[in-house]
Amino acid sequence: MGKKNKEGRDPSHFLFLGGARSGKSAMAQAQAEMIMASGPRGRGLFLATATAGDQEMAARIELHRRQRGRRWRTVEEPLDPVRVILDDAGDVDVVLLDCLTMWISNLVMEGEKELDGAFGSLLEGLSMARVPVIMVSNEVGSGIVPASAEARDFRDRAGTLNQMVAGVCGTVVLVVAGVPLVVKGELTL
Repeated sequence: MGKKNKEGRDPSHFLFLGGARSGKSAMAQAQAEMIMASGPRGRGLFLATATAGDQEMAARIELHRRQRGRRWRTVEEPLDPVRVILDDAGDVDVVLLDCLTMWISNLVMEGEKELDGAFGSLLEGLSMARVPVIMVSNEVGSGIVPASAEARDFRDRAGTLNQMVAGVCGTVVLVVAGVPLVVKGELTL
């Protein structure tokens, strides 16, 4: 990343982008587990922006939690991931934030109209993070132009946030059909 946080550390952040079921989350987790394997604590924090809104989603969340195993601590935070990155990541080697697009959706559903402040807070939080943060986001701008103004606005906001986060990450990876395409930096998988 090149910038040191206020503790003088220089964590390198990652952004994994891709479409639905592209393999981006699995690849992001594999990268996080490599960091954990070489870290002093051997632990990671999974920062989930999705919450269980129905039984199917609750079952998915529980399955993913079991698959991650005991080395992972899970925190569900749909609206304020920065607080978790700064306050709850002291005992881990890496934070895996999945996913930025869901975070945007949560903010919009809560009535947030202006997201520049939230986006700026995330970038500031990343600059102060004590450990690497690996983020997952959907690449929603590669399809057709959405028919509704609301859907176009969401697509634009997601694209803007992806660009901002990519600008501060040392590594950016586009995942297509389970294949990583390194856009920026190096992938050590």
